[in-house]
Amino acid sequence: MAVIHHVALKPTKLELLTSWLPSRPWYFGGPGEPELATAGGFRLDDPQGEVGIEFMVVTDTSGTQPTAYLVPVTYRDAPLDGAEHSLVGTMEHGVLGRRWAYDGCHDPVLVAQLLALVEGRVQAQDQNTSDTPDREVTRSCIGDSSAPTDFTATAIDDQEGTELSAPHGPALRLHRVLRPAPDNAPVLPLEATGHVAGAWHMPDGTRARGLFVVLRNDGQAAAAGPS
Repeated sequence: MAVIHHVALKPTKLELLTSWLPSRPWYFGGPGEPELATAGGFRLDDPQGEVGIEFMVVTDTSGTQPTAYLVPVTYRDAPLDGAEHSLVGTMEHGVLGRRWAYDGCHDPVLVAQLLALVEGRVQAQDQNTSDTPDREVTRSCIGDSSAPTDFTATAIDDQEGTELSAPHGPALRLHRVLRPAPDNAPVLPLEATGHVAGAWHMPDGTRARGLFVVLRNDGQAAAAGPS
């Protein structure tokens, strides 16, 4: 299990994201820099214990209305070869030293563990407490781990999210712009074969819930229920 260190970071995670988010095609904040607040998220464990994996939810109030974004980030103790384009920034950690923070959709360690979460092979962990499952994160998967394991970390961004495609058709769709589900009950697309859903805090103090990730198998219409 990953150990959570409550120490100072320079710059902070929100400071890194303030500079990085406006460069994303799915960001649509105000004309100035983002006004960010941490709103939720969860972590996953790297089986090798080397890479930090965090799914952050941040809210931005710089636009005409508050917007919540899902930002998967990996933290490494050295640069990731070939991933210069996905570097969010570097920070100094009070215990671990210099850390390289990457957009996790381009990091093969995060992609593999995200698929394992969808399939139920690993469990989401609390964002701020060591060795504590996050019970608010739900997932589902149709079939017996039938999703391919050869997803690459080649991510395609658009105005709503990020798509990770496998060679034979299935895809993981990350909802970067989060939409609260009616009655906090996320509705899956017809073609979905799996999902991850979670909750986050809105700026007005209310609690929202919605889809984070959808596993889709193009051409196969199916409905999945939460677990």
